[in-house]
Amino acid sequence: MAPSAVFLEPDSLLTPKEKNKLRKPVVEKMRRDRINSSIEQLKLLLEKEFQRHQPNSKLEKADILEMTVSYLKQQSQLQMKRSFHKSSQFDFREGYSRCLQEAFHFLSLHKVRTETQTKLLSHFQK
Repeated sequence: MAPSAVFLEPDSLLTPKEKNKLRKPVVEKMRRDRINSSIEQLKLLLEKEFQRHQPNSKLEKADILEMTVSYLKQQSQLQMKRSFHKSSQFDFREGYSRCLQEAFHFLSLHKVRTETQTKLLSHFQK
């Protein structure tokens, strides 16, 4: 097939409205290409997750977007649980440490060391 030549009027002869009319399909195509590219990237990034839920099916764009939203919600919930667990562990360790310091301080105030005090200090140090 021979290439066809399209003769456009020079830009100076086109009104702004006509320029926009010519530019609109190109801009729309670029926008759709960006959307499709991003959906394809999501599909590649979450390929293993998609295979787990729908192993042998052809995914539509809407499926990819829905599953991505679901996956991100799930990951967000897991992250919140982990951070809560870590903060509670930190709080426990900090409280234990402070309690230990106060116990050492209390026991050091009494100059007479009994066997119980020695055992208690030894137990705390473990």
